[in-house]
Amino acid sequence: MKKLKFKNGDTMDAIGLGTWKSEKGKVTEAVKIALNNGYKHIDCAATYGNEAEVGEAFSEVFKKGDVKREDIWVTSKLWNNAHKKEDVIPALKQTLKDLQLDYLDLYLMHWPVAFKPDVGFPEKAEDFLSLEEVPLIETWNEMVKAKEQGLVKHIGVSNFSIPTLESLMKDTDYIPEMNQVELHPYLQQNKLLEFCSKNGINVTAYSPLGSGDRPDEMKAADEKSLLENPVIVKIAKKHGASAGQILIKWSEQRGTAVIPKSTNEERIKQNLMSAGYQLDEDDMKEIADLDYHFRYVNGKFFELEGNSYENIYDD
Repeated sequence: MKKLKFKNGDTMDAIGLGTWKSEKGKVTEAVKIALNNGYKHIDCAATYGNEAEVGEAFSEVFKKGDVKREDIWVTSKLWNNAHKKEDVIPALKQTLKDLQLDYLDLYLMHWPVAFKPDVGFPEKAEDFLSLEEVPLIETWNEMVKAKEQGLVKHIGVSNFSIPTLESLMKDTDYIPEMNQVELHPYLQQNKLLEFCSKNGINVTAYSPLGSGDRPDEMKAADEKSLLENPVIVKIAKKHGASAGQILIKWSEQRGTAVIPKSTNEERIKQNLMSAGYQLDEDDMKEIADLDYHFRYVNGKFFELEGNSYENIYDD
């Protein structure tokens, strides 16, 4: 399996287990299955509402001793209601408590969007804080402090476009080490990947299989399935793989990390086995032709009348 390398020499396995949408009653077992079957990269977030259950899995597995904490890469994310400078490190400490860890390997600013501290998810424009009230650099500087305090080893961002990255980078010498974004054959983000590569920013792909299990209100009536795409299905058959494995391998082969979510034991194992395949030049060319800039997570849930968060992706 490919590994992503950081400036200090640390490495992260390209294929990890995602935990977005993993139910509380299933995620503990899913993480245990993953760790006991060779996964060394687990992706979490406070807003997923299941970090305490993920923490139970970490505690159980690490106590047995077969898997050590220092061998596992754990990522989590700062939610939008903790962007004010006095809230960043307390939110991080709550995540560490829930995950039963002393440090994170990577901490990301989940979105370039800020909510008022008592808002879990906004229902009206007044629930937001503007980026004039809470500039991204204010939040970022606190994440830098968290790294300096040893609470996290690396820091980065998620859902940041090129203009948003540029806006942040002009105000700091500490360039984000990661940008986690939606990435799959229907949304290949070549310009963003090129920008991140030039600036030493690693990239993680989320929703690599099309996020078919996300809430119905997030789905478009006419959206296309990645797993049923004829080109992907044909390439999968050619390699004796599943469509999901081809999609995961595509991300890994492009040099990004990829975090497919599953709570099914066999699929968890199969997803990790994706690293064993190799797509040839013809496969990659065919998949390159599938890009039509379609987002499964379109960010429209932040666009409430009267607020300033329109078109956060700068599309």
